[in-house]
Amino acid sequence: MAYRKMTRIFVDSDLAPGVSLQTTAGQAHYLLSVMRMKRDETLAVFNGRDGEFSARIADAGRRVCTLELGERLRPQRAKGDLWLCFAPLKRAPIDYLAEKATELGVTELRPVITARTIASRVNLERLRANAIEAAEQSERLTVPVLHEPVTLEELIADWPRGRRLVFCDETGHSPAIASALKDIAGSPCAVLIGPEGGFADSELDLLRKLPFVCAVGLGPRVLRADTAALAALAVVQAVIGDWSATRSR
Repeated sequence: MAYRKMTRIFVDSDLAPGVSLQTTAGQAHYLLSVMRMKRDETLAVFNGRDGEFSARIADAGRRVCTLELGERLRPQRAKGDLWLCFAPLKRAPIDYLAEKATELGVTELRPVITARTIASRVNLERLRANAIEAAEQSERLTVPVLHEPVTLEELIADWPRGRRLVFCDETGHSPAIASALKDIAGSPCAVLIGPEGGFADSELDLLRKLPFVCAVGLGPRVLRADTAALAALAVVQAVIGDWSATRSR
């Protein structure tokens, strides 16, 4: 039988066979107006805890849908363990970054304020909406945890023991990322990307002295901050991440 991609939505409610739940107004609009779904049609729902369930549209109102859950389609499985620490960007690039980082399997998004960070505010609600939409589209069973912004000094001071920090060094003085990652295989890690203007010299000196930091280079070209982040995440996932796993459907 050919694979058919199901419409999926993320919910906060607990999930189990026979449970009835209501969508938000935004989800009802998406199901009925965007996807043109009707009463008694089926979709998939997930909450990041209980796996993924089939759901029937039992009632389709103008502002809310009532869903009745059926069988569990996929059990919840262990998620990866990859963080992205990034200097906030302007609106369009940061929205794109949250979306694509979710598709690439990032489990935590951590905005970091650096000396040259341009964006002064981070709209966490909008970033979470982008991450949820990306999780729905990419068939993830979880949505990345989104943290409040912290300074680089605060991030380092509270860094968890045993986790490596893959620092993307734009100066060109660090080894190529693929070869450098082989030395940290098996360790939980995070990727750190600086702002559009790069890290300040004092920040570079600080990062290079930290024992848990693995400084890496991203090739001979100058990359935009959002491009660098996604390039680094793709290499991490390919070399030491979860890309060896296959899709569960």
